[in-house]
Amino acid sequence: MTSTTQPPAVRATPPPAPPTRTLHRRRRIGNLTAAALFLTPALALIVVLRLVPVIQAVNDATHTSLPGSTLPPSWAGAANFTALWHSHQFWTSVQQTLLFNVIVNPLQIVVALALAVLLTRNLPATGLWRTLIFLPAAVPMTGSAVVWGIALRPDGPVNAALGSVGIGQQPFLTGPNQVVGSLILIASWIGVGYWMIFLIAGLNDIPQVYYEAAEVDGAGPLRQFWSVTLPQLRRPLLFVLVADTVSNFVLFAPMQILTNGGPEQKSNFLMYDIFHNSFDLADPHTAAAELLVLLALMIVIVAVQFRLLRSTEGE
Repeated sequence: MTSTTQPPAVRATPPPAPPTRTLHRRRRIGNLTAAALFLTPALALIVVLRLVPVIQAVNDATHTSLPGSTLPPSWAGAANFTALWHSHQFWTSVQQTLLFNVIVNPLQIVVALALAVLLTRNLPATGLWRTLIFLPAAVPMTGSAVVWGIALRPDGPVNAALGSVGIGQQPFLTGPNQVVGSLILIASWIGVGYWMIFLIAGLNDIPQVYYEAAEVDGAGPLRQFWSVTLPQLRRPLLFVLVADTVSNFVLFAPMQILTNGGPEQKSNFLMYDIFHNSFDLADPHTAAAELLVLLALMIVIVAVQFRLLRSTEGE
């Protein structure tokens, strides 16, 4: 008998595994691609709604033209900024804007913090109170301005209530000594509830064990607030303070609807003065220069915010 020998079976060798560096590179490229896909719409909006208007403002601020002229604007360099420097109305607007912010920002933060602390306690109907306080922030600012304009007019319900207790009629929006206070009231009515929500979120993030340790050490509610709540709430407070400042710097609707910058330019804040120069006086170049000045103030505030946040993180 003849024996047939079969060739040995050839085993398929698996392909070599890709190196670790190659896997990491592919994963990194995939992550970057996914991130780019998600960020592209936001970056496009930033370019269209932020960078392009800033570039246009720089171009307008460095040119000049006659109102109603069909000729292209001519190069002016820093002439518009020099005119602002020597403008009494501009410096009055800056002064009124700073005065308004110096008063309204601490007021809103203190009231919002007090309400946040109060509404994080075990009080009845806490959710209802939070909703009612936040509700003005959900109403468009123009609507709130109109409502307060009706309430504070000479024959409005506020003066009627004051008259019922023997207080004479008050020029809330027409008196130079009361218009800033009235605008502070309107801005705080809108803003306090909004900032309160951020502070409530910050308070809820504070570990309860800190308060328990403070109670063991015999600390009362006031001591707990100063030694536990405020230190742990620094970052939310810094964010709210700077965001509130920026928000109040660009406040516009109440002045445009209720006061038109008056009386005696007491409510002629920077944002309204920009609108007045651009649309009422048909001088977009001066308005653009003033807008860049306002933007510079915003950048300074944001820089201070990042500096404070960095120092807080380093502690």
